[in-house]
Amino acid sequence: MKEEKKRPTIKQLPTHERPRERLIQSGDEHLTDAELLGIIIRDGTTNYSAVDLAQKLLSEYGDFRRLSTASVGELCRIKGIGPARAAQIKASLAIAKRFSTISVKPLQQFKCSNDIFDHFHERLRGKKQEVFSVVLLDNKNRVIKELQISAGSLTSSIVHPREVFNPAIKESAASVIFVHNHPSGDPEPSKEDLQITRRLAEAGNIVGIKVLDHIIIGNECFVSFKDKGIMS
Repeated sequence: MKEEKKRPTIKQLPTHERPRERLIQSGDEHLTDAELLGIIIRDGTTNYSAVDLAQKLLSEYGDFRRLSTASVGELCRIKGIGPARAAQIKASLAIAKRFSTISVKPLQQFKCSNDIFDHFHERLRGKKQEVFSVVLLDNKNRVIKELQISAGSLTSSIVHPREVFNPAIKESAASVIFVHNHPSGDPEPSKEDLQITRRLAEAGNIVGIKVLDHIIIGNECFVSFKDKGIMS
């Protein structure tokens, strides 16, 4: 049986070629995904460096998002990845996920629909059900609060004007933005989406709270009712 050729460890590389030292000197922009993950893994095995192990993981799962769905047991099936390394990987990806789902801060401003998409898409991508949220804004379009209104199939009975505008009135909001996802990945508005948005906009006009936009988030894409001219 042919033996695997022993590869150089990261410590055997010249200092200027080591991922950790390159990150310290130049930042993370010039490191590959495998090199960043290799820094998390830290140590390699007899035949594989930490970056080699990282590359094996990425080859198996494709990207960090799919890698984050793997259990510790599944990660341990990759040769060279034991429970300790698997736990390190899971912890780092969990931190990244939690960071991406931090709620908007009061007085933060969304200047365009892309800003809203960037804030919400990571937490909504991959959801198996529709999640409807509302962002409350003051008269300078600064964020007052972000609220989840419902989770499940989007219907007029679930997303009722009362549930949306009661907190908006309580917080003295001047306007609101709606955000929800399409688990199918296709963000094109459905007939129900259009009907609900129209109903909510009419209710907003009655109570004096303007609906600025409704963002539907899909896989790496979105639709803005305002950008499409659906919102008057």
